Amino acid sequence: MRDDVDRKLFVVGLGNPGRQYVQTRHNVGFRVVDLLASRWSAGEGKAAFGGQIWEVRPAGAQGLSRTVVLFEPHTYMNRSGQAVRELSAFYKAEPDEMLVVLDDMNLPVGRVRLRAEGSSGGQKGLADVVGQLGTRAVPRLRIGIGSPPGRMDGADFVLSKFTPAEFENIQAAIQAAADAVNDWVFRGMNYAMETYNRKPDE
Repeated sequence: MRDDVDRKLFVVGLGNPGRQYVQTRHNVGFRVVDLLASRWSAGEGKAAFGGQIWEVRPAGAQGLSRTVVLFEPHTYMNRSGQAVRELSAFYKAEPDEMLVVLDDMNLPVGRVRLRAEGSSGGQKGLADVVGQLGTRAVPRLRIGIGSPPGRMDGADFVLSKFTPAEFENIQAAIQAAADAVNDWVFRGMNYAMETYNRKPDE
């Protein structure tokens, strides 16, 4: 990451556009970005780079502020990388200046986990982002959505909605993920990982 204190940082929430997908498991990335846009009074945003974008300058502790670009690709989950590549090219963003927020079937519902780099873990949206940017060194924030029950197909599961029993956990996870993004912006990845990668009972 560049040393410029006033550098832009980028938060990319993955999901699918359209009203029918709003509350599905695959769209928790969008929900985190929507929450941040609301918290940071970012307004309605605008259409750009095949998605929805907001540019905002939130304030952190001790009066510190950072310029943050929030982005939701609308090219559908499996082609998220196409829009992210256009965004990155326009702003000349370094990969480690970008935090991708996404769902993860390998984590229990409500778990939040940050990593500075790594594989896609089978998440096709992240795989496309990594492929389009040409590096695995892309920070990511995963939100657990649980695993498919029985023999349910994974593609069907991610497009399903959370059950009433899961509602409280996923709501808390959305809030925690937004907190984690805020700490990534103002305190850095190491602090955010140490704070949010703990299990709930730790």
